[in-house]
Parts: sequence; structure tokens; C-alpha cells
Amino acid sequence: MFPILFTGALAAAITIERYVTLARMRARNQRTWSRLEPVIASGDFDKARELVGNDDSPIARMLGMGLALQGAVRRREDVEKAMQESMIEILPQIEKRTHYLATLANVATLLGLLGTVSGLIHAFAAVATVNPAEKANLLSASISEAMNCTAFGLVTAVPILVLHAFLQSKTMGLNDGLEAAAIRFLNAVAARQAARAQSRLELVQQAASAA
Repeated sequence: MFPILFTGALAAAITIERYVTLARMRARNQRTWSRLEPVIASGDFDKARELVGNDDSPIARMLGMGLALQGAVRRREDVEKAMQESMIEILPQIEKRTHYLATLANVATLLGLLGTVSGLIHAFAAVATVNPAEKANLLSASISEAMNCTAFGLVTAVPILVLHAFLQSKTMGLNDGLEAAAIRFLNAVAARQAARAQSRLELVQQAASAA
């Protein structure tokens, strides 16, 4: 049962660390996006580049890649690819160590089963050498003690699985937030390009009518 207890403690440590990290990332992303959203919506990409340059939040790093290319290229696809490459670097940091919880839950269950089997082996070996009158009491006590190991393994594994699902939902929420911000940024870039194209078209038409 001590290995199961160690497994549970390790899972608890990972859960606390991941929850605190994800909560901080979410809070930083929200603060950054609350400052960036009106700037991007207004088309002031120079100001947006200045803001992300002083910020190391995940959303700032992702948008920073897009903003770096926004002024150098005109194609939306190039900006989108740059942001996708940034996401590939960011996502492992968001998902780091969370998948260990599912493994630890399986380990706790298997350790409980192993403890029960080992306990039963020792119980039957001990019963073979005692007085026949004491066999029934000794066997029942030994089986009860061995089954406690399985129960402890399951009691440890089930909360770990629940915590794993909870952290997975938090991770997916962060991923969805980054993707939503990327789409809004790309839409703002496209709208700015469309506005510039419309302005150039109007100037051409004015020049043609003046001629």
C-alpha cells in the first residue's frame, strides 16, 4: 500500500502544479487579450506589436509571430502558418505532465491488484503451517487485509482520473482561447487589407474620373 500512497502523492503534486500553472496562464492570457483586442480591432498593429513585445504570455507569443509577419507579407496564409508554428511550441507547455495522471491512475489500480495477489499468496502459505482449528480465522483475516490493498488502489485511482479529466478540460479551454484569438486577429488583418484595397480602388477611380 505504500507504493500506492506514493503514486497518489505524486498525482496530487502534479495536479496542484498543473492547476496553478494553467490558472496563471489563463489569467495572463485574459489580461493580455483585454489590452490587445481593442488595438487589433482598430487596426493599430504597430501598437499591438509594442504591447506583445513586453509580454511573455502564451497568447502574446502566438500573436507576436503573426504581428511580426503582418507588416512584412500581404498573404493571410503566411501569417496563419507562422501562428500555427508558434502554437506547436506553446501547446506542449500547456499540456505538459497532464497525461501522466492517466498513467498514475492505471499504476495505482495495478498496484492494488498486485498487493492483493501478493497478500493472498502469503496468506495461503501461512495457513499451510498453522493449526487446522485456526486456519479459517487466519485465512479470513488475511484475505480481508489483502482485499484492502485493491480497495485502496481503486480509491486512489478514481480521484486521479477525475482530476485528469478536469485538467484536460482546462487545457482544452486554453487551447480554444488561443485559437479564437488567432482567428480574430486574422480576421482583423483581412479586414485591414480589404480596407486598404478599397481605398486604393477609390483613389484610382477618382484619378480616372479627374482625367
